Amino acid sequence: MHQRGRNRIGRILCTLIALLVIAPAVAWAASEEHGGGGGLISFDKSLIVQGVNFLLLLGVLHYLLYKPLIGKMQERTAAIQKSLEEAQAARAEAARQQEANATRLRSAYQEAAAIRAQALKEAAEEQRKLVEAAQVEARRLVETARAQTDADIRRARDELRREVAGLAVAVAEKLVRKSLREEDHRRIVDDAVSRIGA
Repeated sequence: MHQRGRNRIGRILCTLIALLVIAPAVAWAASEEHGGGGGLISFDKSLIVQGVNFLLLLGVLHYLLYKPLIGKMQERTAAIQKSLEEAQAARAEAARQQEANATRLRSAYQEAAAIRAQALKEAAEEQRKLVEAAQVEARRLVETARAQTDADIRRARDELRREVAGLAVAVAEKLVRKSLREEDHRRIVDDAVSRIGA
């Protein structure tokens, strides 16, 4: 479509140039016929030769200048068209690459969120295990302390009983030395035993 339009414009331009060159010649020739006297162009064989020369010149110029100019313009048009197509392809590739990058970025965000959720879950599980271990250790320490306290209390009671028994024996000896009656002696021993039991 563009090629035909350019060819048509080229022909019109050549025709206009030919008319612009021939029109003054015809006007001068007409003025010479009417008595204008020696003009530059006369209607004889030389006018035909000049016309043929001019048409040859137009043909040579058309062949040497117009065709290469049109060829260069077509090359330039093709190069521009190719550049436009390459630019569109590059734009499409850039859009595709951008979409791929956006997809990868979304995937990376999702993976990071999954890793974070897994890390939080593992941290919560580890915290739960640590709390359970601390509670077990606390219970063990309490039970150990309770057992130690119970053992200390038993030891203290046993020691207290021995001391009380020793004191009771010492008191009994003193009382026996004073020659107490047997009833007093039993009453004192029963009293001491009942205190130990309490």
